[in-house]
Amino acid sequence: MQDFAASFPEAFRLVMGLNPGLLEIVWLSLRVSVTAVVIAAIIGLPMGAFIAVSRFPGRGVVIVTVTALMGLPPVVVGLVVYLLLSNAGALGPLQLLYTPTAMIIAQTILVVPIIAALTRQTLEDLNAEYRDQLMLFGLGPLSRLRTLLWEGRYSLMTALLAGFGRAIAEVGAVIIVGGNINHVTRVMTTAIALETSKGNLALALGLGIVLVVLAFAVNALVYLLRAAAERSAYA
Repeated sequence: MQDFAASFPEAFRLVMGLNPGLLEIVWLSLRVSVTAVVIAAIIGLPMGAFIAVSRFPGRGVVIVTVTALMGLPPVVVGLVVYLLLSNAGALGPLQLLYTPTAMIIAQTILVVPIIAALTRQTLEDLNAEYRDQLMLFGLGPLSRLRTLLWEGRYSLMTALLAGFGRAIAEVGAVIIVGGNINHVTRVMTTAIALETSKGNLALALGLGIVLVVLAFAVNALVYLLRAAAERSAYA
C-alpha cells in the first residue's frame, strides 16, 4: 500500500508527465463515451423532437416512460446488455462481450433517455412559445421543426453535454460488459476502482484528477451555453 500523502505528488507527476498508461486509459474513455453520445444523439434528438411536436394516443405514457428511464440503474443496463451479448444471448454470435463496442452499447442505452427527455422538454416549450408565429408564417411541419431545433440549439447542446457527463462517469454497466481488461476495455472509472483495490493510489488519483477536470469542463460548457441561450433569447 502506497503512503497516502506521497500518492498526491505522484498522481500529479503522472498527469503532468503525460504517462502513457494513463493517456491510453483516458483516450479509450473519451473514445467510448463520445461514440456513445453521438449514437445516442442520432436516436434521442429525433425521438425527443417527435414527442414534442406530435400528438398521438398514449403520448403521456411515452413522456413518463422516457423521463423515468433517465434514472435507469446502470448495473441493470449492464446486466441486460450482458445477457444479450453473452454466448447464450440473442446477439451472442457477434462476439461483442468484453469489447469497447459492448461498453458503447451500454452507455448509449443510458444516454438516449437523457437526450430524448431534455430535447422533448426544450422543443415543447419553444413550440408553445412560437406556435402562433410559426402558423402565421405558414410553415410546414418540417420547417417548423427545423426552426424549433435552431432556436433550441444551445439547450440541445446542453442535453448532449449532460449525456456525455453521464457516460464518462459510468462504471457499473461498463465493468459488467467490458470486464476492465488492460489495454482493451479499461476506462477511467473501472481503472480507478481496480487501482484503488490494488493499493496503487497514485494512478487512481491521477485518473480521478483527469475525471474531475473533465467534469468541471463539461459543467463550464453547460454554464456558458445556458448564458448564450439567455442572451440569444433576449437579443
